[in-house]
Amino acid sequence: MTDMRTPLSRVRGLGSARAGTEHFWLQRLTAVANAVLITFFVILLVSLHDEPYEGVRAAFSSPLVGLAMALVVISATVHMRLGMQVIIEDYVHGAAKLPLVLLNTFFAIAVAGACLFAIVKMSFGA
Repeated sequence: MTDMRTPLSRVRGLGSARAGTEHFWLQRLTAVANAVLITFFVILLVSLHDEPYEGVRAAFSSPLVGLAMALVVISATVHMRLGMQVIIEDYVHGAAKLPLVLLNTFFAIAVAGACLFAIVKMSFGA
């Protein structure tokens, strides 16, 4: 049986991380979801742009709007994290790569958490 790996790859013993396909499809899935969800978000913004604060709060108290906005946040932050991870992995080399990938993940979690907290607060009228 022929080994298709390079001599350097055989010496290092490093192979595929087996995560490339999953990453690729998740990025495409969130892109399609974002196309639909961001369209909803823009329509909501346009429809609420002349409303007073109470009108916006009333719109966000609807379970459908709150759920849709939560899906927008989750899909957009997952997509953002995946895209930035690819950029970091492609263009950052050396010791800075791992901390930047970790910071990218923590930043996406922080953004999603803050947005979801605001949506829940507005939806439940707190």
